[in-house]
Amino acid sequence: MPPTHLILGTAGHIDHGKTSLVAALTGVDTDRLPEEKQRGMTIDLGFAEIQLGDCQAGVIDVPGHERFIKNMLAGAGAVDLALLVVAADDSVMPQTREHVAILRLLGVRHAAVALTKCDLKEPDWLELVESDIRQCLAYTRFADAPIVRTAVPPGGPNTGIDELLAALTAAAADCRPADSGVFRMHVDRAFTVAGRGTVVTGAVASGGLSEGDAVEWFPPAKTIQVRGLENHGRPVSDIHRGQRAAINLAKVHHTEVHRGDVLATPGLLRPSQWITARVTALADSPRPLKHRARYTTHLGAAAHPCELKLLQSNELPPGESALAQLKFAAPVTALWGDAFVLRSESPVETLGGGTVLQPNTRPIRRSEADLLQRLTKLESTSPAERVTAAIAVAGYSPADSLTLCRECGVPPSNAPALLDQLTKSKALIAIGSEGKQPLYTLPETLEKYVAELLATLDQLHAKSPTLAAIPLAELKARVKNQHTEGVLNQLVKEGTVAASSQGFALAGRGPSLSPDQESLLERILATYRTRGLQPPTAEELAEATAADPAELRPLVTLAVDRGQLVHLGGPWFVDEAAESDARRRLDAAFQEEPLLTVAQIRDILETSRKYAVPLCEYLDGIGFTKRRGDQRTRGNATL
Repeated sequence: MPPTHLILGTAGHIDHGKTSLVAALTGVDTDRLPEEKQRGMTIDLGFAEIQLGDCQAGVIDVPGHERFIKNMLAGAGAVDLALLVVAADDSVMPQTREHVAILRLLGVRHAAVALTKCDLKEPDWLELVESDIRQCLAYTRFADAPIVRTAVPPGGPNTGIDELLAALTAAAADCRPADSGVFRMHVDRAFTVAGRGTVVTGAVASGGLSEGDAVEWFPPAKTIQVRGLENHGRPVSDIHRGQRAAINLAKVHHTEVHRGDVLATPGLLRPSQWITARVTALADSPRPLKHRARYTTHLGAAAHPCELKLLQSNELPPGESALAQLKFAAPVTALWGDAFVLRSESPVETLGGGTVLQPNTRPIRRSEADLLQRLTKLESTSPAERVTAAIAVAGYSPADSLTLCRECGVPPSNAPALLDQLTKSKALIAIGSEGKQPLYTLPETLEKYVAELLATLDQLHAKSPTLAAIPLAELKARVKNQHTEGVLNQLVKEGTVAASSQGFALAGRGPSLSPDQESLLERILATYRTRGLQPPTAEELAEATAADPAELRPLVTLAVDRGQLVHLGGPWFVDEAAESDARRRLDAAFQEEPLLTVAQIRDILETSRKYAVPLCEYLDGIGFTKRRGDQRTRGNATL
């Protein structure tokens, strides 16, 4: 089925007639700047639209001068179908070759060629030029692209326009642009419209957007509202992939938005200073790409300075490809599969490009051979293999639909079924924490992590024999994995680990006390039983038990874990029987008097305000009482 919408982009050397040809095809002069009209030369991007059969195509006319390649690249990143323009009087020129190389690097797969100014040359000459074009396109995806002879002389008549339109329509019917279904658009212009405010334009790279939707704007990573939408000057309620869009944004000044900024579905993009990619050096590059050299990365409509870090060698000769990382001075946004172009800073030349494999990553060392092997699997055409590889690289990873779209190129509509398939086949293991999104990992990764976690628990039990359970915070600090809790909960379900309010413990593993510690614990409990609701301070407890405070703390904690003592908060602990008796006495008092002051509670429990206040706050905390101003009423907690 032919696409409904796509982007048609021009390409070719300066003064080969791209803009005149677009005007003949669409009736629109895409040179919109006064300077362009004065100089008779395209400087920046121009825009029009054309109907190609059942497909509406947005047209991006690009400059052909080598000084404006940066502007050409800002438009070329959105192109689905290329119109390569070559003048009969010049034949193939330097920018013809560079533009073709850029289209190849950006993954453009369909093209038609317009041979212009054919009215100036004889047929024999035209055949030689067509032979040059075929030679230029040999070994590219455009090798069989149709070549149409045209002429658009000043004052007419035009020739070959109908034939060119037919060739473009046939090429458009063969296009099958991929669409994740999630909205993303690279901004190529920002301006203000009287009475409406800021408007930004661009080609919709994926998904769709409706009036009133929220979008996330990068680089500030700010969510903003869409006030209105237009497509080639026509107000519309929504826009879709392959369309040119003008978006009216709320509460943003037009000077804040720049070419290269990105609008996307909230949550889709995650800025990163490091991107892992497959990088290719052009076969006709004048020099190799070099490790740790600085280049300019053209990604989307933006140009970002970067440092190239080759992961397998110190240089990449022309015509070869390798795994590499790009380090940016400031975070950039990308998705798996995004294509980019690399140009040198001085002299300014196109040397290569690549495809994003990891849009969010960390620096990778060449010695990480296993990781490098896994990275190659991110190039697989199988979505299942890419997902498995991405999770293998990450160790543990959330796998919601937007994450899989960003990291693996999986359309969100396909994500649930794919994850279900991978978990049922045991290729992935899902680990869930209550109320949290499941995390996914490989069986071998989980096995390794479980062994590490159990060994850590064993070590902490040995180090702190008086603890009934190891606090979660302590385990997280030791194991240093953000998904520790989910794995522990999984082990609890399996019965390998026991959970309590104090933390986690190996099943069957409890406190182990020496005879001296057992004796000291009994003295501690006896002291608290004697003191009732007037518990000792730490100093008083040390004096009563003739023990060092450092020895007392873990044993008091153990008594709380066992339910022998109750922690009221702060430094205060009471005997469990005393706390239970206090609740019974207060329950009886509330039946006679619904509201009690702290002073009344103090008298009922025969204690002092010093102890009554923390006891009341503790009872509020467990829901036994409820505070109303300076008074308490009975709460919902049972005896």
